[in-house]
Amino acid sequence: MATLTYVYSDSTAVLGPLATNAEPHSYDLCALHADRLTAPRGWEVVRLMPEFVESGPSHDDLLALADAVREAGRPRHRAQDDEPAVVGEVARRGHLRVLRGDGS
Repeated sequence: MATLTYVYSDSTAVLGPLATNAEPHSYDLCALHADRLTAPRGWEVVRLMPEFVESGPSHDDLLALADAVREAGRPRHRAQDDEPAVVGEVARRGHLRVLRGDGS
């Protein structure tokens, strides 16, 4: 994987190691697309890495994914006593509420 960053003021496309932070005008590419990258006419391509090798997920990536799955699987507790009652409310999910219709 690689990150492509456009520097519009210099008419340059920089292709380098995968970035850890999101930046404007930056795009993550797989190895296939990084190898095939061409720039618009008149632009220069600067390759900071001669070869792009798929490294796969790191140990930290796998731990972060496992933590996210665990967090998503935890039951969410609603504080119904703290929330004002809504007349005609049938059910609630997150910020959405199902209200009983008045039949008209």
